[in-house]
This record gives sequence, C-alpha cells and structure tokens, in this order.
Amino acid sequence: ENVMSATKSRAPEFPAGLEWFNVQDPVRLSDQAGRVVLIDFGTFSSIHCQHVLQELDSLRRRFRNELVVISVHSPKFTAEKKRSHVLKAINRLHINHPVVHDPDLMLWKMYGTKFWPTQVLIDTEGCILGAMTGDGKKSQLELIIQYQLNRNTGQVENRKPTFSVSPASEAPSVLLFPGRIVAAPNRFYIADSGNNRILVLSSGGQVIRQYGSLGAGFIDGHGSEAAFDNPQGMALVDDFLYVADTGNHAIRRIHTRSNEVVTIAGTGKAGTTTAVDIPGTPLSVSMSSPSDVVFKNGKLYIAMTGSHQIWRLSLIANTIEVFTGSGYEDLQNGPPGSAAFSQPSGLALLQNRLYCVDAGASAVREIDLDSGIVTTLVGEGLFDFGDEDGAGATARLQYPMDIVADPVHQMLWVSDTFNNKIKRIGVSTTYVSSTSCDRRLDEPVGLAFHEDTLYIANTNVHEILSLNPNNGHAEVLNVSEELVEI
Repeated sequence: ENVMSATKSRAPEFPAGLEWFNVQDPVRLSDQAGRVVLIDFGTFSSIHCQHVLQELDSLRRRFRNELVVISVHSPKFTAEKKRSHVLKAINRLHINHPVVHDPDLMLWKMYGTKFWPTQVLIDTEGCILGAMTGDGKKSQLELIIQYQLNRNTGQVENRKPTFSVSPASEAPSVLLFPGRIVAAPNRFYIADSGNNRILVLSSGGQVIRQYGSLGAGFIDGHGSEAAFDNPQGMALVDDFLYVADTGNHAIRRIHTRSNEVVTIAGTGKAGTTTAVDIPGTPLSVSMSSPSDVVFKNGKLYIAMTGSHQIWRLSLIANTIEVFTGSGYEDLQNGPPGSAAFSQPSGLALLQNRLYCVDAGASAVREIDLDSGIVTTLVGEGLFDFGDEDGAGATARLQYPMDIVADPVHQMLWVSDTFNNKIKRIGVSTTYVSSTSCDRRLDEPVGLAFHEDTLYIANTNVHEILSLNPNNGHAEVLNVSEELVEI
C-alpha cells in the first residue's frame, strides 16, 4: 500500500494538549521547514511496528540533520493508553526520537491512517508526499528522502535541530527488562533482555556466569565475548541452552560447560519468509523475530513472532521448516497450511500437544504435534481482548506473552502481560482463572514452573519473583552481581 499523491496538501499541525515523550516541548511541524519529516504511526505492542522502529533508527543515522522522525503512538490495547506503559515501552525499545501519544486516535483520524504501522512522509515545504504501510520499506523510504533532499539542496545548511532528545532512563538495577526464565535444579537461566545477555544464577540469585555483554551485537564466542540483541525464550537440553535471539532474528546455542555461544539458525537480518517450504540450510534462512523455543524428540519448535508461524528446526538433520501457520496474521484454526496466528510469543509442551500464546490475538492455541492442526482454547479474534475469567470461549486475556505447563496438575500458566496478571488454565476444562499475587505485577513476561513454585519475570520492574500459587505469596529473588570470570 504505497500511496504517493499527485496533489499537494499541507500536513496538519499536531494539535495542542497531546502528551510528548523524549522532548521538553511539543514538536511543531511548521518549525521543520527545509527538512523531510517522517511521521510513524504505530502501536508499540505490534511486532511490525517494532521492526519499523529499527528501520527508522538507521534512516535517522543516515540523514542526521536533514530528516526529522516522529513516532505517533496510536494504541491498540487498553493497557497501551496509560502514560506509564508508553514510558516503559520507549525505554525497552530504545526509542531515541520524539514520541507523541495519541490515546484517542485523534491524529490517526486526522491523517486518515488505517493500518499499523503507517509511515507518512512530509516534504521540505511541509506538504504531505504520501504514505506507506507495513515494515521492510526502508530502502524505498531512503530513495524518496534522498530525492527530496536533492531537489532542495542548500536549504538545510547549518540548521540546528529545533529540539533536543532526552529519553527518561530506568533506575539502575542488575536486571533490565528481563524477558524469560528457565528454572533447573540449583540454577536459573535468565534472559536479561534489556542488557542483551543471558545470566546463570545460583538458586539464591548470585550471578554465576554471563553470556553476552551489555551492548547489543551479533557475535559468536566465549561467555561475555559473545553478543546478543534482546534475547528471549530459552530451552535447556542436557548441556545446551538454546536461545531465541529476537533482535538478531536468530537461534543461538550455548554450551553450558565450555561456555561457547554459536549461531545455529538465522542470518542476523529480518526475513519475510512465510513459504511453507523454506529453501536452504538453517544458517542461510532469514527469520523474523523468533521469541521462544521448546525442545522435543530432537527438534526445536520456534515461535516465529514476526511471520506469525511456528517453525521447526531438526537438530539431528540440520533442516528447518514451517511447522504450522500460513503466515497471515489472523486467528484461524485448522491444518498447518490454513491455520493462522497473531504474534505467537510463548510455547509450552504437554504430552503430544504444543501450547502457544498469541499475543496479538490475546489467545491461547493448542497444536497437535503429529498433524500440526491448530485449535483455540482462549480467544476470539484480533480485536477481542479484556480481563475475564471463565470457560475458554468466554474468557478474555490482553496480550499474553508466555506460557508454561504444569504436567502434574494438567495446568497451563499464562503471563497475561497487559492485564498485569498470571492466569491458569485447566487443560481438560479450558477454565481460565486469575492467580492471586501479593506483589504488584507490571507487564510480567517470562514464566517457569519448578517444584511447585512459579517463577515470574516481572519485566517492567526489572525483577524475578517466586510465587507460591497456593497462597499467592511472592518473594523477590535477590539478584546480586559479583561476577568473577575465571
């Protein structure tokens, strides 16, 4: 949907009274004459909008003084209307340009926007050039921006930016937006996602080892010489820890004894492959924001959030394929070719079933491992969300990010992220009920169930909780970092 209009119309000014982030004062379009302005309409929960943010970053670096990038946050979910949510999202997604919050979709309507994400380009005279929807449009945007600047050379000489960007920072703590957890005997593996590293903790919370360094990167190597970018879901298989390295669009393998980190799938670049037959070897295939992995019978199942599918990587044959999902973003049941997901984000195994939370559709899906046939336990459609307990069809979640199985009680635990709650679902009854917790949850993501304790990554508070599900009492794991690399 690339619409570049022939008739010129002036871009409407941002109305007064909207809340701005990362800048002291509201940005005025009329002050930007001589520069190209790119207005990005998005909702921060959308994986495609997150991809666009990365593309905008590189455009901003390329056209330092000639391009002004402004994000309009047009929320899809109720939780996203809150100021505190937007602030956390800006820090978590490392957004370094002005953001204007549009909770009532006033700007969205003013500009006639219909899809997330949409990028509107405004020329050096303040007229709308046109709009593009979707992600992966960086090279087209680059050409148009360059063309506009070439037409107006000399206009931007020695112009100082009309605003300075100053993002609010998080309070210092050992963990930064921790994503996922694996609990093993006497060990925790924590995806310290905001710090781009995997930590190994003792049962008391002492940091024993670190994989990756604080800076984002895509480097194989030993321990902290390696680099990750927003690592998320993990699966521990014997001496190997498999990691969904979301920001690098890759699957990494850590040898927990030798501490070697190697890439086993993905190229480091985002792909748009949704074909059922993936050509090439795992290392030659571009992935799209994998966010969780689980292991069964020599195979890794991968929640491929960006292409709305579940992929399967055979560790024995070293082959990769789409296991189920057409690649269209939707909530559709059925066989692998016609089933559809919306941002599958977390996976759990129970008997011969794979369970998956679809964050975008606020749904819980069940997949038969033999046939790949998908059914829905909770959820109705892409825009049906809420906070309702009850039997499967009547229950409502809001952007659930992770799921873990409790085989003893035949129970699924779900982090109902945007409701700031943990829900449990009976596998046979599909009855959904809220779990009580005596500590405040703020967009919890990762869950691990180990020896009757539920471990929770309380992501926006930068802490790990251990919850006793029987009495609702939660304690903070005291994570202490006196790391001695030997």
